[in-house]
Amino acid sequence: MFTVGLDVDTRAYFTAATMIIAVPTGIKIFSWIATMWGGSIQYKTPMLFAVGFIFLFTIGGLTGIVLANSGLDSALHDTYYVVAHFHYVLSMGAIFSLFSGFHYWVGKIFGQTYPETVGLSGMPHRIPDYPDAYAEWNTLSSFGSYLSLAGICHFFMVVTITSSSAKNKRNAPSP
Repeated sequence: MFTVGLDVDTRAYFTAATMIIAVPTGIKIFSWIATMWGGSIQYKTPMLFAVGFIFLFTIGGLTGIVLANSGLDSALHDTYYVVAHFHYVLSMGAIFSLFSGFHYWVGKIFGQTYPETVGLSGMPHRIPDYPDAYAEWNTLSSFGSYLSLAGICHFFMVVTITSSSAKNKRNAPSP
C-alpha cells in the first residue's frame, strides 16, 4: 500500500493506524490463550487446529507490525516476506479456523462424528525462473504443495464417507 505514491501525511496516518490495530489484536491473542489456559483442554482435532490457528495468526501479526512501518514496507515490497505475511494471516489462519469449526460441528451436520483415527495423526518475487541455488527449496515447496493437495483430497474423502454413513443410518429401517 505504501508504494502507490501516498503523500507523507497519509503514510504516517496508515502507519499509526496499523500500529494501533496491533494492540487489540494482541489482546485477542492473549485472550484466546487465557481461555485455553483456564479450560480443560482435550487435544482432539478441533483443538489442534485452533492452536495452529493461534500460532499462525500470531506469526502473521508480528510480520504485519514490521510491514506497518512505511519505510520497511517500501523496502520489502514485492518480496516473499509480504507474501508470507498474507499467507500466514489470511490463508492458513482462515483455513485452520474453518477446519477447526468443521471438525467440531460435523457431528451436528451429518449426525455422525468425525473419525479421529483417520489421518496421518530472501529471494525476489515475480521472477520467471529459479536460480540454481534455490533448486532444493523449490523442490521442497513443490513437495509441500503436493502434500497439501493430498490433504485436501483426503479431507473431501472423509467428508464423503462421513456424509454417506450418516445417510445410511437415517435410511436404514428401524427394528
